[in-house]
Amino acid sequence: MASATSVSTHILDTSLGRPAAGVGVELSVRSGHDTPWAAHAGSVTDADGRCKDLPALPEGTTQVRLRFETGPYLSREQRGGATAFFPEISVVFAVGPGEHYHVPLLLTPFGYSVYRGS
Repeated sequence: MASATSVSTHILDTSLGRPAAGVGVELSVRSGHDTPWAAHAGSVTDADGRCKDLPALPEGTTQVRLRFETGPYLSREQRGGATAFFPEISVVFAVGPGEHYHVPLLLTPFGYSVYRGS
């Protein structure tokens, strides 16, 4: 039996040097670039900036989208309630069967980066 494909993520606020807690994350999937996105799961980052409760992906998933609702966090934590420059960040990536994908988000008020972690 093949292992399930899975995704995990965490957010590090690099401007403050600490995890970003309380950020909403939506995980969507699709089986090809011409197929529509289907919402698969939602989560909120914990005190360590991690989403530990994302379920395995459906069989046949070839692309994943993580949508981070960064606006409330950035407004609250970074700018004294001012409107966030990045109200949301979407990251789309390809997946293969039976692999695990850890996709961290490094966040600042005016920039971000993502990568495939381990």
